[in-house]
Amino acid sequence: MNFCVLGAGAWGTAMAVYLSKIGHTVTLVPRRVEQALAMASARENTEYLPGVAFDSDLQIGSALKPALMECDYIFFACPSHALAETCRQIGHSGRDSSLRLKGALALCKGLEPETNLFAHQVMARELGSDYHSGYVTGPSHAEDIAQGKPAAMVLAMDGSESERRTLQIELSSLYLRMYRSDDRIGVALGSCLKNVYAIATGISDGLGLGDNARAALLTRSMNEMIALGLKMGASSESFWGLGGFGDLVGTCMGKWSRNRNFGLALAKENNPSQILSSQKTVVEGYWATSCFHQKCAELEIEMPILNQVYSILYESKSPKFALSELMARDLRAE
Repeated sequence: MNFCVLGAGAWGTAMAVYLSKIGHTVTLVPRRVEQALAMASARENTEYLPGVAFDSDLQIGSALKPALMECDYIFFACPSHALAETCRQIGHSGRDSSLRLKGALALCKGLEPETNLFAHQVMARELGSDYHSGYVTGPSHAEDIAQGKPAAMVLAMDGSESERRTLQIELSSLYLRMYRSDDRIGVALGSCLKNVYAIATGISDGLGLGDNARAALLTRSMNEMIALGLKMGASSESFWGLGGFGDLVGTCMGKWSRNRNFGLALAKENNPSQILSSQKTVVEGYWATSCFHQKCAELEIEMPILNQVYSILYESKSPKFALSELMARDLRAE
Protein backbone atom coordinates (compact mmCIF):
# COMPACT_ATOMS: atom_id res chain seq x y z
CA MET A 1 0.00 0.00 0.00
CA ASN A 2 0.91 3.65 -0.28
CA PHE A 3 0.83 5.65 2.96
CA CYS A 4 1.35 9.32 3.81
CA VAL A 5 2.34 10.24 7.37
CA LEU A 6 1.66 13.89 8.25
CA GLY A 7 3.77 15.11 11.14
CA ALA A 8 7.34 14.11 11.89
CA GLY A 9 7.60 14.00 15.64
CA ALA A 10 8.94 10.83 17.24
CA TRP A 11 5.77 8.79 16.77
CA GLY A 12 5.01 9.88 13.20
CA THR A 13 8.61 9.21 12.21
CA ALA A 14 8.59 5.80 13.89
CA MET A 15 5.41 4.77 12.08
CA ALA A 16 6.83 5.93 8.73
CA VAL A 17 10.07 4.02 9.36
CA TYR A 18 8.12 0.90 10.32
CA LEU A 19 5.75 0.99 7.33
CA SER A 20 8.63 1.51 4.93
CA LYS A 21 10.62 -1.31 6.55
CA ILE A 22 7.82 -3.83 5.97
CA GLY A 23 7.60 -2.99 2.27
CA HIS A 24 5.04 -0.20 1.83
CA THR A 25 5.50 2.99 -0.13
CA VAL A 26 5.67 5.75 2.47
CA THR A 27 6.02 9.52 2.35
CA LEU A 28 6.72 11.31 5.63
CA VAL A 29 5.68 14.98 5.50
CA PRO A 30 6.97 17.19 8.35
CA ARG A 31 5.03 20.33 9.26
CA ARG A 32 8.07 22.54 8.59
CA VAL A 33 9.92 22.71 5.26
CA GLU A 34 13.26 23.22 7.01
CA GLN A 35 12.69 20.03 9.01
CA ALA A 36 11.93 18.13 5.80
CA LEU A 37 15.16 19.35 4.20
CA ALA A 38 17.21 18.45 7.27
CA MET A 39 15.71 14.95 7.43
CA ALA A 40 16.16 14.36 3.73
CA SER A 41 19.82 15.29 4.06
CA ALA A 42 20.61 13.41 7.27
CA ARG A 43 18.31 10.43 6.50
CA GLU A 44 17.16 10.43 10.10
CA ASN A 45 15.12 12.62 12.41
CA THR A 46 17.90 14.05 14.56
CA GLU A 47 15.43 16.35 16.32
CA TYR A 48 12.85 13.84 17.59
CA LEU A 49 14.13 10.32 16.90
CA PRO A 50 17.93 10.46 16.73
CA GLY A 51 19.89 7.35 15.91
CA VAL A 52 17.16 5.70 13.81
CA ALA A 53 18.33 5.62 10.20
CA PHE A 54 15.86 5.83 7.31
CA ASP A 55 16.00 3.12 4.67
CA SER A 56 16.49 4.23 1.09
CA ASP A 57 12.82 3.76 0.17
CA LEU A 58 11.36 6.14 2.77
CA GLN A 59 10.42 9.39 1.04
CA ILE A 60 10.54 12.76 2.79
CA GLY A 61 8.05 15.26 1.42
CA SER A 62 8.17 19.03 1.74
CA ALA A 63 4.78 19.53 0.04
CA LEU A 64 1.51 17.78 0.76
CA LYS A 65 -0.16 17.49 -2.65
CA PRO A 66 2.50 15.28 -4.30
CA ALA A 67 2.45 12.98 -1.27
CA LEU A 68 -1.30 12.49 -1.66
CA MET A 69 -1.31 11.65 -5.35
CA GLU A 70 -0.94 7.88 -4.96
CA CYS A 71 -1.83 7.62 -1.28
CA ASP A 72 -4.24 4.96 0.04
CA TYR A 73 -4.37 6.11 3.68
CA ILE A 74 -3.21 9.19 5.56
CA PHE A 75 -1.78 8.92 9.06
CA PHE A 76 -2.20 12.08 11.13
CA ALA A 77 0.72 12.30 13.57
CA CYS A 78 0.20 15.90 14.61
CA PRO A 79 -0.85 17.00 18.13
CA SER A 80 -4.59 16.65 18.68
CA HIS A 81 -5.07 20.42 19.01
CA ALA A 82 -3.54 20.86 15.53
CA LEU A 83 -5.54 18.09 13.83
CA ALA A 84 -8.25 20.34 12.35
CA GLU A 85 -5.70 22.75 10.89
CA THR A 86 -3.69 19.85 9.45
CA CYS A 87 -6.83 18.39 7.89
CA ARG A 88 -7.62 21.76 6.33
CA GLN A 89 -4.19 21.84 4.71
CA ILE A 90 -5.30 18.89 2.64
CA GLY A 91 -8.06 21.15 1.32
CA HIS A 92 -9.32 20.37 -2.13
CA SER A 93 -6.41 18.01 -2.80
CA GLY A 94 -7.99 15.36 -0.63
CA ARG A 95 -11.25 15.62 -2.59
CA ASP A 96 -9.63 15.36 -6.02
CA SER A 97 -11.47 12.64 -7.94
CA SER A 98 -8.17 11.45 -9.43
CA LEU A 99 -6.88 10.44 -5.99
CA ARG A 100 -7.32 6.92 -4.67
CA LEU A 101 -7.43 8.00 -1.03
CA LYS A 102 -9.54 5.59 1.05
CA GLY A 103 -9.29 6.93 4.57
CA ALA A 104 -7.50 8.68 7.40
CA LEU A 105 -6.07 7.29 10.63
CA ALA A 106 -5.14 9.28 13.72
CA LEU A 107 -1.93 8.59 15.60
CA CYS A 108 -2.60 11.54 17.92
CA LYS A 109 -4.24 10.86 21.29
CA GLY A 110 -6.47 13.62 22.58
CA LEU A 111 -9.64 15.66 22.09
CA GLU A 112 -10.00 18.86 20.11
CA PRO A 113 -9.94 21.79 22.54
CA GLU A 114 -13.11 23.93 22.66
CA THR A 115 -15.31 21.34 20.89
CA ASN A 116 -14.18 18.24 22.86
CA LEU A 117 -14.53 16.20 19.67
CA PHE A 118 -12.61 12.96 19.14
CA ALA A 119 -10.11 12.73 16.32
CA HIS A 120 -12.37 10.66 14.07
CA GLN A 121 -15.13 13.27 14.49
CA VAL A 122 -12.72 16.08 13.61
CA MET A 123 -11.51 14.20 10.52
CA ALA A 124 -15.09 13.55 9.38
CA ARG A 125 -15.96 17.22 9.86
CA GLU A 126 -12.93 18.54 7.98
CA LEU A 127 -12.48 15.87 5.29
CA GLY A 128 -16.11 14.92 4.71
CA SER A 129 -17.83 11.57 4.95
CA ASP A 130 -16.33 10.11 1.77
CA TYR A 131 -13.39 8.63 3.65
CA HIS A 132 -13.30 6.14 6.48
CA SER A 133 -11.53 7.28 9.61
CA GLY A 134 -10.21 5.83 12.83
CA TYR A 135 -7.15 5.12 14.92
CA VAL A 136 -4.00 3.08 15.21
CA THR A 137 -3.16 3.02 18.89
CA GLY A 138 -1.92 0.96 21.80
CA PRO A 139 1.25 0.66 23.89
CA SER A 140 3.77 2.02 21.42
CA HIS A 141 7.08 3.56 22.41
CA ALA A 142 8.26 5.25 19.21
CA GLU A 143 11.88 4.10 19.38
CA ASP A 144 10.87 0.48 20.06
CA ILE A 145 8.56 0.45 17.02
CA ALA A 146 11.21 2.02 14.79
CA GLN A 147 13.80 -0.51 15.93
CA GLY A 148 11.53 -3.46 15.28
CA LYS A 149 11.00 -4.59 18.87
CA PRO A 150 7.89 -6.78 19.42
CA ALA A 151 4.63 -4.88 19.95
CA ALA A 152 0.86 -5.18 19.53
CA MET A 153 -1.62 -2.44 18.67
CA VAL A 154 -5.24 -2.00 17.61
CA LEU A 155 -6.78 -0.58 14.44
CA ALA A 156 -10.20 0.94 15.09
CA MET A 157 -12.02 2.20 12.00
CA ASP A 158 -15.48 2.54 10.51
CA GLY A 159 -16.36 1.02 7.15
CA SER A 160 -16.66 -2.66 6.33
CA GLU A 161 -15.14 -5.57 8.22
CA SER A 162 -13.44 -6.54 4.97
CA GLU A 163 -11.64 -3.21 4.73
CA ARG A 164 -10.54 -3.38 8.36
CA ARG A 165 -9.25 -6.91 7.87
CA THR A 166 -7.32 -5.94 4.73
CA LEU A 167 -5.71 -2.96 6.41
CA GLN A 168 -5.00 -5.04 9.53
CA ILE A 169 -3.04 -7.49 7.39
CA GLU A 170 -1.13 -4.73 5.63
CA LEU A 171 -0.13 -3.08 8.92
CA SER A 172 0.95 -6.29 10.64
CA SER A 173 4.36 -7.93 10.57
CA LEU A 174 6.43 -10.47 12.47
CA TYR A 175 7.22 -7.82 15.08
CA LEU A 176 4.01 -5.77 15.19
CA ARG A 177 0.74 -7.62 15.65
CA MET A 178 -2.30 -5.53 14.74
CA TYR A 179 -5.77 -6.25 16.12
CA ARG A 180 -8.95 -4.70 14.71
CA SER A 181 -12.05 -3.09 16.19
CA ASP A 182 -15.07 -1.08 15.11
CA ASP A 183 -15.43 0.61 18.53
CA ARG A 184 -13.88 3.97 17.72
CA ILE A 185 -15.31 5.69 20.80
CA GLY A 186 -13.94 3.06 23.19
CA VAL A 187 -10.51 2.97 21.59
CA ALA A 188 -10.36 6.76 21.37
CA LEU A 189 -11.38 7.17 25.01
CA GLY A 190 -8.74 4.75 26.20
CA SER A 191 -5.98 6.34 24.16
CA CYS A 192 -6.88 9.82 25.44
CA LEU A 193 -7.64 9.13 29.09
CA LYS A 194 -4.53 7.05 29.74
CA ASN A 195 -2.48 10.24 29.34
CA VAL A 196 -4.41 11.84 32.21
CA TYR A 197 -3.77 8.85 34.44
CA ALA A 198 -0.12 8.73 33.41
CA ILE A 199 0.21 12.25 34.82
CA ALA A 200 -1.40 11.03 38.05
CA THR A 201 0.99 8.05 38.15
CA GLY A 202 3.97 10.34 37.63
CA ILE A 203 2.81 12.50 40.53
CA SER A 204 2.41 9.42 42.73
CA ASP A 205 5.84 8.10 41.81
CA GLY A 206 7.37 11.54 42.20
CA LEU A 207 5.98 11.79 45.72
CA GLY A 208 7.51 8.41 46.50
CA LEU A 209 4.18 6.80 47.37
CA GLY A 210 5.31 3.31 46.36
CA ASP A 211 4.12 0.27 44.43
CA ASN A 212 0.87 -0.23 46.38
CA ALA A 213 -0.30 3.29 45.60
CA ARG A 214 0.59 2.88 41.93
CA ALA A 215 -1.32 -0.42 41.67
CA ALA A 216 -4.37 1.09 43.35
CA LEU A 217 -4.19 4.14 41.12
CA LEU A 218 -4.06 2.09 37.92
CA THR A 219 -6.94 -0.11 39.07
CA ARG A 220 -9.22 2.80 39.93
CA SER A 221 -8.18 4.60 36.75
CA MET A 222 -9.42 1.63 34.74
CA ASN A 223 -12.70 1.84 36.66
CA GLU A 224 -13.09 5.50 35.69
CA MET A 225 -12.28 4.81 32.04
CA ILE A 226 -14.85 2.04 31.79
CA ALA A 227 -17.54 4.06 33.59
CA LEU A 228 -17.16 6.97 31.19
CA GLY A 229 -16.93 4.66 28.20
CA LEU A 230 -20.19 2.90 29.03
CA LYS A 231 -21.86 6.28 29.54
CA MET A 232 -20.77 7.27 26.02
CA GLY A 233 -21.83 4.04 24.35
CA ALA A 234 -18.47 2.28 24.11
CA SER A 235 -17.93 -1.42 24.73
CA SER A 236 -16.30 -2.35 28.04
CA GLU A 237 -14.23 -4.96 26.17
CA SER A 238 -12.33 -2.18 24.39
CA PHE A 239 -10.93 -0.95 27.69
CA TRP A 240 -9.45 -4.34 28.51
CA GLY A 241 -7.71 -4.38 25.13
CA LEU A 242 -4.59 -2.75 23.76
CA GLY A 243 -6.18 0.66 23.31
CA GLY A 244 -7.30 0.72 26.95
CA PHE A 245 -5.48 -1.40 29.54
CA GLY A 246 -2.47 -1.97 27.27
CA ASP A 247 -1.93 1.71 26.56
CA LEU A 248 -2.65 2.63 30.20
CA VAL A 249 0.04 0.29 31.53
CA GLY A 250 2.56 1.26 28.86
CA THR A 251 2.13 5.00 29.36
CA CYS A 252 1.89 4.91 33.15
CA MET A 253 4.90 2.63 33.59
CA GLY A 254 7.21 3.58 30.72
CA LYS A 255 10.21 5.72 31.58
CA TRP A 256 9.85 7.26 28.11
CA SER A 257 6.28 8.48 28.77
CA ARG A 258 6.01 12.25 28.35
CA ASN A 259 2.86 12.38 30.48
CA ARG A 260 4.34 10.33 33.32
CA ASN A 261 7.50 12.44 33.25
CA PHE A 262 5.34 15.56 33.36
CA GLY A 263 3.70 14.16 36.50
CA LEU A 264 7.11 13.44 38.02
CA ALA A 265 8.08 17.06 37.46
CA LEU A 266 4.80 18.29 38.98
CA ALA A 267 5.50 16.36 42.16
CA LYS A 268 8.71 18.35 42.60
CA GLU A 269 7.52 21.71 41.29
CA ASN A 270 3.79 22.30 40.97
CA ASN A 271 4.07 24.78 38.12
CA PRO A 272 2.47 23.22 35.00
CA SER A 273 2.97 26.22 32.72
CA GLN A 274 6.67 26.47 33.47
CA ILE A 275 7.22 22.75 33.01
CA LEU A 276 5.33 22.72 29.70
CA SER A 277 7.23 25.73 28.36
CA SER A 278 10.53 23.97 28.99
CA GLN A 279 9.57 20.93 26.89
CA LYS A 280 9.85 20.51 23.14
CA THR A 281 7.28 17.71 22.87
CA VAL A 282 3.52 17.94 23.49
CA VAL A 283 2.05 16.60 26.75
CA GLU A 284 -1.38 15.50 25.45
CA GLY A 285 -2.65 14.66 28.94
CA TYR A 286 -2.54 18.31 29.99
CA TRP A 287 -5.11 19.30 27.36
CA ALA A 288 -7.10 16.06 27.69
CA THR A 289 -7.60 16.67 31.41
CA SER A 290 -9.43 19.93 30.76
CA CYS A 291 -11.49 18.48 27.91
CA PHE A 292 -12.61 15.43 29.87
CA HIS A 293 -13.28 17.43 33.04
CA GLN A 294 -15.76 19.49 31.07
CA LYS A 295 -17.21 16.45 29.31
CA CYS A 296 -17.73 14.60 32.60
CA ALA A 297 -19.47 17.62 34.12
CA GLU A 298 -21.85 17.70 31.15
CA LEU A 299 -22.54 13.98 31.48
CA GLU A 300 -22.87 14.23 35.29
CA ILE A 301 -20.44 11.37 35.90
CA GLU A 302 -18.04 11.26 38.84
CA MET A 303 -14.34 10.86 37.98
CA PRO A 304 -12.43 11.46 41.25
CA ILE A 305 -8.90 10.86 39.96
CA LEU A 306 -9.41 12.93 36.83
CA ASN A 307 -10.96 15.74 38.89
CA GLN A 308 -7.98 15.86 41.23
CA VAL A 309 -5.56 15.95 38.30
CA TYR A 310 -7.59 18.82 36.88
CA SER A 311 -7.37 20.70 40.19
CA ILE A 312 -3.59 20.23 40.28
CA LEU A 313 -3.11 21.39 36.69
CA TYR A 314 -5.64 24.21 36.49
CA GLU A 315 -6.45 25.26 40.06
CA SER A 316 -2.97 25.12 41.65
CA LYS A 317 -3.98 22.43 44.15
CA SER A 318 -1.12 20.78 46.03
CA PRO A 319 -0.54 17.17 44.85
CA LYS A 320 -0.28 16.05 48.49
CA PHE A 321 -3.62 17.69 49.33
CA ALA A 322 -5.20 16.08 46.26
CA LEU A 323 -4.01 12.70 47.51
CA SER A 324 -5.47 13.28 50.96
CA GLU A 325 -8.84 14.16 49.42
CA LEU A 326 -8.86 10.96 47.37
CA MET A 327 -8.05 8.85 50.43
CA ALA A 328 -10.71 10.59 52.55
CA ARG A 329 -13.61 9.96 50.16
CA ASP A 330 -16.61 8.07 51.52
CA LEU A 331 -16.01 4.33 51.73
CA ARG A 332 -17.98 2.20 49.29
CA ALA A 333 -18.30 -1.31 47.85
CA GLU A 334 -16.01 -2.14 44.96
